[in-house]
Amino acid sequence: MPDDTMEVKPPSKPPAAAQRHVPVGWLALLAAPAAASANSPVLILPDMADSLGARTASATWLVTVFAWAMAVGTPLMAGLLRRRGLGTTLKLSAALIVTGTAVLAASPWLSPAMAGRAAQAAGAAGLITAAMSLAGSARRMGVITAGFGVLGAGGPLLGSVLAGAASWRVSLAVGGVALLALPMVMRRADLTPPPRSAPFDGRGAALLVLMVTALVLVPRYPLPAAAAALAAAIPLTLHIRSRPTGFVPVSLLRTRAFIPSAALACTLATSYFTLLFTVPQLPRERTGWSAAAIGTGQLAALLTGSVLSMALAAASARMSRPRVLTILLTVGVLAPLTAALTPWGPPLLLVAALAVFATSAGQATLAVYATAPTPAGLRPTAIGLFNLCYQLGGAFGPAIAAAVVLGG
Repeated sequence: MPDDTMEVKPPSKPPAAAQRHVPVGWLALLAAPAAASANSPVLILPDMADSLGARTASATWLVTVFAWAMAVGTPLMAGLLRRRGLGTTLKLSAALIVTGTAVLAASPWLSPAMAGRAAQAAGAAGLITAAMSLAGSARRMGVITAGFGVLGAGGPLLGSVLAGAASWRVSLAVGGVALLALPMVMRRADLTPPPRSAPFDGRGAALLVLMVTALVLVPRYPLPAAAAALAAAIPLTLHIRSRPTGFVPVSLLRTRAFIPSAALACTLATSYFTLLFTVPQLPRERTGWSAAAIGTGQLAALLTGSVLSMALAAASARMSRPRVLTILLTVGVLAPLTAALTPWGPPLLLVAALAVFATSAGQATLAVYATAPTPAGLRPTAIGLFNLCYQLGGAFGPAIAAAVVLGG
């Protein structure tokens, strides 16, 4: 006799992730223009300085403040993504980019221009965090980071061309191209607000921002900035221990792969951004090449390195982790050694290819290593803190270049 009380299962629903899959090309467009915006001042720093009535070394503050705002903005935007969801993060990021670009366009002096660049960078940090949180695999992450490399490669030459054809202010507005991806991403991604979580850890966020700000200033003001960073690190450490699920979760820091991966990403990024700003000067001093030849050669080298980085990121899933790390470390060491020792032009361009290969492939593979073991609810936080370490390299590099090559 049939059992009339048998439970009837409801029809299964199609998985939301499959319905809302965002093509990786749109994610790359959402994130990568920030690299072009960050690198566009490389060849036009003297023009920017003249326009703003500042020295060339002082104009590098526009680069440093961009990297600083990217660094502190990344974990803050990750916290917003975790608490308020993708829709709010994308809308705020777009508003910051538009506002920062408008301020920069109207700024007659260095200080307001720096404020505009900071707003642009904070918005870009939100878009990058959103894109990387939607990547989901090393291959897709590799496409995004290779996009950083490609547009970062074209950034110096693009900045020079736009500055010559229109204005250096237009060169610094190229990051706004990312907004073209917003409609597609918002249409295809899951914008459902996350469930209510614990109250925002404002104290932890403030202490982290203070420590990062001090760290960014270390290359320019070593002793006072290092002392300030230590002064912020001590209460931050105590706060993390007293609030283990706060802005910087203890469980994330105790993950075996997170701290080594983040530290290596920071090191590779520091080397890359230092070389990015010094390599154009070295052929000029050692070979007498023209600015056009240097810009074209550097573009070709950076594009080559970016394509190779995407290939390594795609192949990394089939390679052992020690082999990937050996490749990254070897190439990462070769780049600065070649820059320091070679007197010839072509090897100096090879430096750019090696540096962008190491940092782009490193960001893609190390981001997966660092964040894969974390629970889904902490994934945005893990991506944000990992990218914070990478962006610290973007702040250290130009400051080191300014001190070593540009004279202060």
